[in-house]
Amino acid sequence: MNPSNKIKRINPDSPDPLLLKEAAEIIREGGVVVFPTKCLYGLAADAMNREAVAKIFKIKGRSPAKPLLVLIKEQKALETIVKDIPVNAQRLMAKFWPGNMTLIFFARQNLPPLLTGNSGKIGVRLPGHPAASALTKLLENPITATSANLSGKSGCSNIGQLDLKILLEVDLVLDAGPLQGGIGSTIVDTTEKRLLILREGTTSSKQVFNSQ
Repeated sequence: MNPSNKIKRINPDSPDPLLLKEAAEIIREGGVVVFPTKCLYGLAADAMNREAVAKIFKIKGRSPAKPLLVLIKEQKALETIVKDIPVNAQRLMAKFWPGNMTLIFFARQNLPPLLTGNSGKIGVRLPGHPAASALTKLLENPITATSANLSGKSGCSNIGQLDLKILLEVDLVLDAGPLQGGIGSTIVDTTEKRLLILREGTTSSKQVFNSQ
């Protein structure tokens, strides 16, 4: 199969339901899909499928010590993957979700250990991009959302930047055109009494702490 045949254009604002259904079916069956988020393209697999999660690490050449973040279809889905939702996290979700903020919680034991990097914690985001949001809503389980690049390389904001090694390994690529780019979501650890910003992205530290 010509690798370029895996690439299918999708309208970023009004994504084709049939194409999203195809992507969702691939993910249910343990496959991997490249999909758009607001800033960068990501790699989507069923976050509860151990073999599918292992594929993500293999494709990226990622260290098993580095956890993967996940996307959920609705805030209520948090209850199935995290142990508790602290008050400071609730404030952040009320102000910044859906959108480019990833929150770190203590993970439930039902999650694949590889997904959490054996850290006991999980990063979660409620996506704001129309295609990413619609895709999560077609699936029962959360999906992985690590950036679609080889480990240590820059993120991909345009499918033309997608590494051939990744294209050869994935099952489908949803091309929504050029994305915003940048470093992606702000990552905030909510597991301690005081919020800890692990990565400052599109939401500034000042905005995070002012929300409290």
